[in-house]
Amino acid sequence: MQPDKADRSSLPPSSNELRVDTEALKDNWRMLDRMSGDAGAGAAVKADCYGLGVSICVPTLVEAGCRNFFVANWDEAEELSHYVAPEQIAVLQGPVTPQEADFAKASGILPVINSIHQAKLWTKAGGGTCHLMIDTGINRLGIAPSDISDPAIAALDIDVAMSHLASADEDGPMNARQLALYRECLGSVRHKRESLANSAGIALGMDYAFDLTRPGLALYGGIARPELEGRIKQVAYIKACVLQTRSLKAGDAVGYNGEFVASEPMRVGTISIGYADGFLRARGPGEAFMFEGKRLPLLGKVSMDMVVVDLAHAPEVKEGDWLDVPFDLLNAARQSSVSQYELLTVLGRRLRHWS
Repeated sequence: MQPDKADRSSLPPSSNELRVDTEALKDNWRMLDRMSGDAGAGAAVKADCYGLGVSICVPTLVEAGCRNFFVANWDEAEELSHYVAPEQIAVLQGPVTPQEADFAKASGILPVINSIHQAKLWTKAGGGTCHLMIDTGINRLGIAPSDISDPAIAALDIDVAMSHLASADEDGPMNARQLALYRECLGSVRHKRESLANSAGIALGMDYAFDLTRPGLALYGGIARPELEGRIKQVAYIKACVLQTRSLKAGDAVGYNGEFVASEPMRVGTISIGYADGFLRARGPGEAFMFEGKRLPLLGKVSMDMVVVDLAHAPEVKEGDWLDVPFDLLNAARQSSVSQYELLTVLGRRLRHWS
């Protein structure tokens, strides 16, 4: 008899899994909120909370005290609306089409207006409270400072007038230039609150905090600036199952293109993790998994769904055992040259959560 397809309880255990440390997530938000001084900290929860899951992270952030949430688009906003009130949700890409403006008006979710075009769409849809993005140098989204006095902008009921720092993770003149231009623009538009700092911007100090900060990466364990090291906790933990062990003899090659060749007899394990789980080929060279504190280096290339590790330091490992996948974001980024943002957001939905 076939099992009920809707009954996931009949599924066997996963061969790779992700744990979100919700207490660490709360601690990170509270730390960033304290670092924001008199400003309140919101949360960027776009890209499924940077790959860690809206259904897990958003209730946790609400419990920690967060009240302002930022997503990229309307699909993300609709999902988020199951957990928080619509007026707590801001859509950073704004209403590009009349249908999006109508959806925002009907749902109560707040659009971030990025252009004269979007401002007119929002007013035509009935208007109401919105946010405004002012471009101060990143040249991505936001109205130009020269457009800030346009009648379409003056007609808006703006809650948060915001901008976005282009290089807050670096020390350089760009941060001060953006700050000065942002302050200059604020005097030309009616608004209630002000917001400039992302995770790295929070670490730049109180001059960048204003009324509301918008941390993202640091919430989930990323270290955007050196000032955050030792203060931000790891949130995501991954483990993967040993699918098979085998013995190699000198001269045996491992994986695609035979990039690794055994120089002597050795025991290796094939591990269930690969691209679709967010473990990219760039993470192969020099990387190692862990088993009870023992380091197991990767051999050869990461392939589609598997990697191979050297079991010399853990000869007791057997098929069905679990290995810890390295996921300290700063270290993994340094090892692989993959950004911390990418390391998080490429995590595959194939990773099941465990508590």
